[in-house]
Amino acid sequence: MKILKEKTLPLSLTAIIILIDQITKAVIVKNWPQIGLIKDVFNNDFLWIYHVRNKAIAFSLGDTFPEPVKKVAFIIIPILVLGFLLWYYFKSEEFTKLQRWAAAGIIGGGIGNIIDRVFRPDGVVDFISVRIYGLFGWDRWPTFNVADSSVVVCCILLFVTILINPHKKEGKKKGKKDE
Repeated sequence: MKILKEKTLPLSLTAIIILIDQITKAVIVKNWPQIGLIKDVFNNDFLWIYHVRNKAIAFSLGDTFPEPVKKVAFIIIPILVLGFLLWYYFKSEEFTKLQRWAAAGIIGGGIGNIIDRVFRPDGVVDFISVRIYGLFGWDRWPTFNVADSSVVVCCILLFVTILINPHKKEGKKKGKKDE
């Protein structure tokens, strides 16, 4: 029972991310015109609210793909990947607590964008524009949303935790056998 609770509790983060993502997108769709730049919200040049739609994936990759290919590449494959991640999440004992929370954040962000791809024919709603002062040769980072942020931050967190201590669970199992 304790193991089930440890596995299901982080999924509350999944639900929270989906909820915040969809609420913020609904507010943007209702209150900002598409391709409408609202710099005055924060009265600065660093953070803008900028309503755009993305019919592709990160950085608009695949924007020129034919519609049937987009459906497979941007809806069906992500659903399969998230399904596998969810299956592995429950089946595996290899995740640490922090890694479970990171995986839950990835799942939440992925579902948030899949909802847009299925139910918003104009594309995924992106609205956060951040100035990066020439990094990578860009003045601004490509516009993103809450789901995108969740996926990126949680993927980095998951990757770092795997790099820092890749055999934590294995070490615990070996220690128990040796005792």
